[in-house]
Amino acid sequence: MALDLGHMMNRSDEIWEESILPSLSEFIEIKALSPLFEPKWAEIGELDATIELFCQWLDSQGIEGLSYQTHRIENLSPVLLVTIEGTGPGEVIFYSHLDKQPSKPELWSEGLHPLKAVRRDPWLFGRGSVDDGYGGYLCATSVRLLQEAGEPHPRCTMIIETCEESGSFDLPPYLEALTEQLGDPDMVVVMDSGGPDYDHIWMTEALRGLVSGTLSVKVSNEGIHSGNSGGSIPSSFRIQRILLDRVEDSATGRVLIPEMHVEISQEVMEKASALTEIVGNSIWEQFPTVDTLKQASDTTEDMIIAMNWEPTLSIIGADGIPSVQDAGNVLRTNTDLKLSFRIPPGVDSQSALERAKETLEDNPPYGAEVTFTPDSCADGFHAPPLEGYISEAIQKASTELTGLPPLATWTGGTIPFMAMMQGKYPESMFLCTGASGPGNNAHGPDEKLHIPSSKRLTVALSATIAAISQTP
Repeated sequence: MALDLGHMMNRSDEIWEESILPSLSEFIEIKALSPLFEPKWAEIGELDATIELFCQWLDSQGIEGLSYQTHRIENLSPVLLVTIEGTGPGEVIFYSHLDKQPSKPELWSEGLHPLKAVRRDPWLFGRGSVDDGYGGYLCATSVRLLQEAGEPHPRCTMIIETCEESGSFDLPPYLEALTEQLGDPDMVVVMDSGGPDYDHIWMTEALRGLVSGTLSVKVSNEGIHSGNSGGSIPSSFRIQRILLDRVEDSATGRVLIPEMHVEISQEVMEKASALTEIVGNSIWEQFPTVDTLKQASDTTEDMIIAMNWEPTLSIIGADGIPSVQDAGNVLRTNTDLKLSFRIPPGVDSQSALERAKETLEDNPPYGAEVTFTPDSCADGFHAPPLEGYISEAIQKASTELTGLPPLATWTGGTIPFMAMMQGKYPESMFLCTGASGPGNNAHGPDEKLHIPSSKRLTVALSATIAAISQTP
């Protein structure tokens, strides 16, 4: 029997309005900083609070065959495992996360706040709305829609972690301990991505990995009058500039560590050209840049490749530097910079991390105290496109729901879980998708979820997992 996608779309709209959005709004009010940003997370209890909130919502959904358990391994951040027994053949694993990035309320627009849910259609504003609070709600609802329609569905297991924004460093022990419960999935679905517009349903075929750490330079044991020290003691900031020149060409932005690069294939070049035809200038136009800023790449095609298949370096934090208001004429004792490298799929993150540490610490300029302290690394992800019944189901659902075919894309961000699961289940299909898109500003001020595309994606996911039980 063919799925009545129109009726399912009506039900998706009702469930989102009556149930998901109210609970998601409560989730936004919980700060729930990831362990890397809040070492006292266990004492504060906000990560546990997000799990409790989501489980309360699950209890109200009437999903048959549902059970859940929060797992804890020693001092690691908790993981929630939700199981929905199958009514048809096949197994699926859904993934999402409940931890969040920090935010500065003063950077948000008037009337908005990271811990206050504000709806301004088509958006729901608030920290964690799109990254990735909605994910668990959407996945569970996709199964509920099938049960309401009387359609068979595979056994579904949801693994929801609370360490993703820290690089998922707590997750590997759970994946090992929960191997039996996770089963042998036909498909792994990750709801933490999106695409270049909100018109299509997007499938992410590649994600970059991540290497990050703190580069510390110390030159003195106490501050020294800059008039006495200038010209005699090299500043820690100047030494930082010398060290950064070892890993990045400041004129072009090219990362200078060979181990962080991969060969760009002709296939990648052709796909980048095809994406350019679809998105035009929209990728650049979505960024809130100053009016006079020019893009780093010559063409949109070059920019798409650079954002997804080349390594980049961002300086995302600093210590040892006072504010402009508080700065005195003093040569500072130290400068510490938080370095974040994005690395393309195919790069071994651990090897890249070790090479970065060696490059930065070797032969310190002027004999200064130099250390690079890593805090996270994660491999990128690259999977083949979906085929057969699954591809046909997504094609049909997308065409009926949006009037457009689904499209494949790449994402320059990182989902550590993807590479972990691909290594664990090399024969499984992978569907990485989500409601992320232009202007959502995940991790930044005014983060927001696009509500209409989330409702559509819920139904498209229903059709996709239903096809698993129908596959010969």
